Amino acid sequence: MRAMVFEAVGKPLTMRELGDRHPGKGEIRVRVLACGVCRTDLHVVDGELPHPKLPLIPGHEIVGVVDAIGAGVQGFALGERVGIPWLGSTCGICPYCKAGRENLCDHPLFTGYTRDGGYASHAIADARYVFALGDVGDDIAAAPLLCAGLIGWRSLTIAGAGKALGIYGFGAAGHIGSQVARAQGRKIFAFVRPGDAAARDFALSLGAAWAGGSDETPPEPLDAAIIYAPIGDLVPTALRAVRKGGRVVCAGIHMSDIPSFPYEILWEERQLMSVANLTREDATGFLRAAAEIGIRTTTRRYPLSDANKALDDLRSGNLEGAAVLVP
Repeated sequence: MRAMVFEAVGKPLTMRELGDRHPGKGEIRVRVLACGVCRTDLHVVDGELPHPKLPLIPGHEIVGVVDAIGAGVQGFALGERVGIPWLGSTCGICPYCKAGRENLCDHPLFTGYTRDGGYASHAIADARYVFALGDVGDDIAAAPLLCAGLIGWRSLTIAGAGKALGIYGFGAAGHIGSQVARAQGRKIFAFVRPGDAAARDFALSLGAAWAGGSDETPPEPLDAAIIYAPIGDLVPTALRAVRKGGRVVCAGIHMSDIPSFPYEILWEERQLMSVANLTREDATGFLRAAAEIGIRTTTRRYPLSDANKALDDLRSGNLEGAAVLVP
C-alpha cells in the first residue's frame, strides 16, 4: 500500500510505503482508482480544522473497486465500483442520528480527517457509508461528485426553491451545483474573484445567466445565494444581493470570520444558514440525479505523488473545476 501521508501542519505530504491493511468487521477495502482534492483537504493540511488524526491519509472523494470484504458485510461484491465520501461513520444513537439528522451526529468519523482517506493506493471504509456508483461518470469525472457534488446538492436543498440563485465561488462545488440547479429550472448568477475573466467565462460556458466579480451587484435581486468560497466577507455582500425573504447559505466546513454588518440587510426576513456534512440519503439521491442529469465535471488529473502540487494549485486558485489524484 502506497499513500501520501500528512504528519504535521506546515510539512508537505510524504509518500510512504505502508503494510497491507485488511478490513475489519463491517468494513470493506477499496483499491483506489481516483480521489478528488477537496478544499476541505486544504483546511485539514493547513491546520484550519482542529484535531485531525495524525499521521493521516487525506482524501474523501474516493472512487475505487472493492477488493476485500470484512466480516458481516452484505450488499457488495469483489470488483464492484464504489464511492467513499466525507461522512465515514456515525454513532446511530445520539439525538441527531435518531432524528434522521446523521450529518449532525455527536460522535462521527470523517474520511480523510479522523479516519484515513483516499490519497493512497487502497482505502478502508465502513461499508454502511460506501455507495455503489454503477456507470456514473468515468473514475476521474466521478470523484468530485463524492463531496463537491454532495455538498452542492445539500446546499441547493437548504437554499429552498427560489429561481434566481447566486453562487459565490465557482470552483468544484459551484460548477457541479450550478448544473443541478439549471436542471431544476433555476437561473444562475455566478460570482467569481474580481478580475478573473477565465472563471467568469467558465461559469457562462456552464449556462450561468450572468457572471461577474464577487464585488459586483447582480442585475436582479436573488431569491437565494450559496457561498462556496471560504470568505466571511462575502456574507454581508450576499445578504445585500438577496431579496426580502431571501436566504444565504454558507456551504463550506470552514470560513474566515464574518465581519459585522448592519441589521437592515438581515431584516425583512432574510435568512442566514449553514450546511454541515451530508447524509446517506443525500448521497443516494444525488448520485441518482447525477446519472439522470448527465453532470459534466471539469477536472485536472495529477499522479498521486503530486498531491502537494494539487493542493498548492487549489490554494492559489490556479485551477478550473476540480483536481483529481490517480494512484
